[in-house]
Amino acid sequence: MKSRPFGRGLALYLLASVATIVVATLVFMMVYGGAAERRAIIVSAVVALVVQGIACAVARLMAAGGNGIAGWTLGAVICIVALVAYGFVSRALGMPSNAALLSLAMFFFLTELIEPPFLNI
Repeated sequence: MKSRPFGRGLALYLLASVATIVVATLVFMMVYGGAAERRAIIVSAVVALVVQGIACAVARLMAAGGNGIAGWTLGAVICIVALVAYGFVSRALGMPSNAALLSLAMFFFLTELIEPPFLNI
């Protein structure tokens, strides 16, 4: 089995995730005009990028061992747990829940969709 550089695939995935999240953030900013909602969307974007980076790293490690689907599934579970936790935290911080949770869920969805090709790079 040929060894793959771990960091290259992860870096490419994070670059693609940043581009995807930036586009989605701009769309959400057009929908939500309030300052508090926009701050919540930006916080959600940062949270999504960090969580997805961790989830992809875990998935890549498992894919290297021949368990790509299991790794991808574990990454999705990490995202769901983060979304639920973020719901409680965002409410406690007084963020607009609608903008915060919808944007984070969409960021997770979009970045999960683009993740599989990067597991084998």
